[in-house]
Amino acid sequence: MAKNNIWLWNHYAIRMCEDKAGRHFWFSEKLVEQGYKTTVFCANTYHGKKDYIDTGKQKCIIKHSDKTPFVFVKTTPGVGNGIKRIKNMFLFYKNLFPVSKEYAKINNKPDVIIASSVHPLTMIAGIKIARKFNIPCICEVRDLWPEAIFAFGKAKENSLLGKLLVVGEHWIYKNADAIIFTKEGDIDYIKEKKWDRKSGGDIELEKCYYINNGIDLEYFIKSVKQNKLEDPDLSDDKFNVVYTGTIRSVNNVGMLLDVANLLKEYPDIQILIYGVGDQLEKLKQRVITEGLFNVKLKGHVKRQFIPYILSKSSVNILNYSQAQYNWTRGNSSNKLFEYMASGKPIISTVRMGYSIIDKYQCGLELDNSTPQELADAIIKVKSMSKEEYQKTGNNAKKGAENFDFKVLTDKLINVINIVLEGQQND
Repeated sequence: MAKNNIWLWNHYAIRMCEDKAGRHFWFSEKLVEQGYKTTVFCANTYHGKKDYIDTGKQKCIIKHSDKTPFVFVKTTPGVGNGIKRIKNMFLFYKNLFPVSKEYAKINNKPDVIIASSVHPLTMIAGIKIARKFNIPCICEVRDLWPEAIFAFGKAKENSLLGKLLVVGEHWIYKNADAIIFTKEGDIDYIKEKKWDRKSGGDIELEKCYYINNGIDLEYFIKSVKQNKLEDPDLSDDKFNVVYTGTIRSVNNVGMLLDVANLLKEYPDIQILIYGVGDQLEKLKQRVITEGLFNVKLKGHVKRQFIPYILSKSSVNILNYSQAQYNWTRGNSSNKLFEYMASGKPIISTVRMGYSIIDKYQCGLELDNSTPQELADAIIKVKSMSKEEYQKTGNNAKKGAENFDFKVLTDKLINVINIVLEGQQND
């Protein structure tokens, strides 16, 4: 007998369909393996690009990726952080209503909607449409909006817009049947706002859960063997300091070039940077101008090659700006779990609250995030005894097992069962 019908909503899941990887793809696949019926709803546009999947005159188009149908909801490209992106978000929100109605007519209504941020309109639509279906809605908060907006200076908390955003955020937390945070400390945010019952507010902390991002270990291990990247730098007999991910100001990748300057006297250390972003061209110019022979900017690589790249690293770098984000509540970076799965030591340029690196003793965290401190940390890892180095790497790999999507999906099923039982008792 089939179990419940689950809809997962993530505005930016289009690449998950193509890559056959990512949080909601893996949740969906693991749920199907346990007898659930699942569908992922996302926008038909790519984040930060003009490309899109053409839906023609329809408000959506449906494609299948392995066991999971993906519903691509019609929007307009939302390049940048201005009006176009706001329009992109709003159209996704608006079109979810008719798309959900029509999809349910053909495929039956869901038993639960899991509406995931980043932006809050997805969660608002999830709550409203769930009410129409008379079913529960689980809101998944992967980034605290509007706190992140305030941190980046895009709006002020005491402005009219800021106050409206906070009111909307509170409405979501109050009306969601359950809330999943991807950072362990994000539940503290509700306490800080004094929105919880104990502080005189109207939000039950009992309906808040923590399910971090993670890794499909089976996929990772298989990808290392099957998706090998022809890159001579990975086969060099060198100490490879590897960074993978976006190259934006918040990632502070420029500091790795400062570190390269400090490590010029170590010819066997090279820094390999894989990724793209609006800072890439600036960094390329710096490499030339400063004669940084020990840095290689590799640009974009397909996701399928990341496991192999990390398998050839000596140490992996989580590189962030100390100032542009609140790290006290933990880390939900996908790359953290990829790094852990690779079984190599990790260096984080920020000391995290609820630190996973500290918990599993799988690397180092910096206190001051200076180039010299990072350079010293790299040399410290390089100077480890063979036994200490292997123990640190094994700790990372063992820790990754607790964030395997088989484990995370069991946690999600527990939340689903709780909200369904709660509905029956109402």
